[in-house]
Formats: sequence, structure tokens, C-alpha cells
Amino acid sequence: MRRVRIFDTTLRDGEQTPGVSLLLGEKVEIAHALADLGVDVVEAGFPAAAPAEAEAVAAIARSVRGVAVAALSRTTPADLEAASRALEGAQRPRMHVFSSASEVHIRSIFQRSREEVVEDAVRAVETAAKRFDDVEFSPQDATRSDVDFLVGYYRAVVEAGATVVNIPDTVGYAWPWQMYDLVRRVREALPPEVQVSVHCHDDLGLAVANSLASLLAGADQVECTVNGIGERAGNASLEEIVTAMRVRPDVLPFDSGVRSDRLVAVSRLVAERTGVVVQPNKAVVGANAFRHESGIHQDGLLKDRGTYEIIDPASVGAESRLVIGKHSGRHALRRELQALGFFPDEAGVRAVWQEVKAVAARRGDLSAEALRAIAARILAPAEAPAGVGES
Repeated sequence: MRRVRIFDTTLRDGEQTPGVSLLLGEKVEIAHALADLGVDVVEAGFPAAAPAEAEAVAAIARSVRGVAVAALSRTTPADLEAASRALEGAQRPRMHVFSSASEVHIRSIFQRSREEVVEDAVRAVETAAKRFDDVEFSPQDATRSDVDFLVGYYRAVVEAGATVVNIPDTVGYAWPWQMYDLVRRVREALPPEVQVSVHCHDDLGLAVANSLASLLAGADQVECTVNGIGERAGNASLEEIVTAMRVRPDVLPFDSGVRSDRLVAVSRLVAERTGVVVQPNKAVVGANAFRHESGIHQDGLLKDRGTYEIIDPASVGAESRLVIGKHSGRHALRRELQALGFFPDEAGVRAVWQEVKAVAARRGDLSAEALRAIAARILAPAEAPAGVGES
């Protein structure tokens, strides 16, 4: 099992989700939760963006221990100075310098030549390397760049002192096989002691697939966010990447230091603090990830959980639940009735089942309270728990 590093950028790229603005205390709280989760790097923010951002990065750097704390910086002296000050209290500081690589970025954003952009990046990395042992460099839009130019770009910043080079799929443009080929090319071009990282966005719904393909090609680090939040369609989802490695070691022979049984708890914390609701059918941490309504599925689960659950819910901090609705079967209904204290015969189960289907067709899934009310009304007194129906 090859150990891969998890670089969490929930507090930087994740906070760039439209409508999200975390308070200082909330950012520190999430940073500690991420460290406790077991990520390798917490990207605390972009100090030059605003004074409050610099203050938050500094607070995280001073208080979070056991993981690397990264601060993002452009190649300008002012940015580098702001990030350096913010990282002063960090136990394991990482300077994360970024620029761009694609022709459209260089032409439209920088309005300079390729050579000039590389020179600026090299100077910035040299400056950062004089202050920090851990320096990461990211050229935005790498996946839409000329590969030969990109490889030369990486070699130049490595010679300047970069210890980690990142391959950002900034606009979610790449396909998994393209990421595989690009990562393999970059990995083979650089010394083995230099870490190769990937940062994939989800514009085409491929961020996790692209990240996993990159690991298969030799990437050492994957950059991701809790719940996949971030710019536009978001980033690669931390919980999906970690769980995929745990569930399929036969095809993904990697491991991380993440404590997977805390994934759901951290997901809920981030959702509450950011106000970004997790979609119910979200893999691993969604409300429906381990809820089963189909009668066929419920019957299979009651016989053997392996029939329909490839992930042990407890391994990610979740619980499995049989949902009583219009698609439910009698076997699951009987079990839920028994959990509520009812022990009807087959005729009683059938009678409750018919009423459940009629009610669920109008109102959707039934809560335990709604099921209890139906059972108490339909079943004979001897079949109801003590106290039901008494005034």
C-alpha cells in the first residue's frame, strides 16, 4: 500500500464557494477538525486577499499542530511577504506559490510572454525557499497547457527550490486518461524526492475520477475539499477519494492517514458552518447514502448487508437505515414494527403495509412516529405496546 498525502483546501478553495464566508472562529474550528481527521496538509487561506484572511491563516498556523499548514501566494513580493508573516507561528509551514501555465491564462490574465511568467515564478519560489523548507508550486490551468512547456516550467521551479509541484485541472477540463498520461509524464521528468500533486475541479463531474487516475499514474498528493465544495462546480471530494481507496484496494493500492470513521462528522460540521447543504444522494456522506427503501434491497440487506452495501456505514461514521415508504417490503416493515414494540401476525403486517403504501404515496417516507400511529390504529390492542391507545 503506497501512502498518499491528502491536501485539504476546504478553508481556501472551499471558502471560495459563492455565498460562503467563514468567521475566524469557524475557520479555526474546521482546521482543528481537519487535523484531527488526519489530513496531511491544511491550506488555511490566501493571506494577501484580505486582512481578515491573513488573520485567520495566522490563527490557524499558531494553533494547529501535527499537520502542515499552507498559505497561498501569488508570485508578487507583497503576496509572498503577507503569506510569510501569516505562517510565522506554524509548526510545519508550507508556502504555496501559484501562477499560470496555459496560453489563454498567460495571454489574457498576465499579458506577458511564457518566459516572463516562468521567470517570475522562479524568483518567487527562490524567495520562498529561502524562508521555508516546504514550498509548493501550482501553475493554474495546467491541463490546458502545452505539455513540453509545462514540464520545463516544473523543472525550472524545482531547481529554484520547490519541493512539491501541483498539476491543477483548474477548470475541470481533463479526462481521467489524460490526467494519467500528464501525471506520468511529469513524474518521470522530476527527481523522486519532489512530490507531484493534483488539484482537480468538477466542472464535468470528473474531479474524483481524475484524482484517482492521477494516483495510479504516480501522484504523491491529492488536493480536495470536504463535501467537494469550491469554485463553480467544486473540487474533488475528500470523503469520496479516501473511501474509494479503502473500499477498492484491489485497484487502488493506496492508503492515507485519514480517520475515515470521522468523515460524516466533519462533513456535517463543514455543511453547518458554510451553509452549503450536502445533496441527499451525495456519495459517502449524503443523507441517503445508507438509506434503503426498495423492498428488494431491504430484503437483501436483512439477509446479508453485503448484498447492497459495499461500504460499511460505521467505517465512515454513518448508520444504515431501512426507510418505510411506498416501495418498502413487508419484511422490512415487520422489523421496523418490532423495533417500535409491535409484534403482529402476517395478517396484521399486511394490513399495516397496505395503509403505509397508501399514506406514503401521498406524503413520502414515513417517520417512526407516523408508522407508530398507523400501527396503533390498525393493530389489535394485544398487538400494540403497553400504553398505546390509553388516555
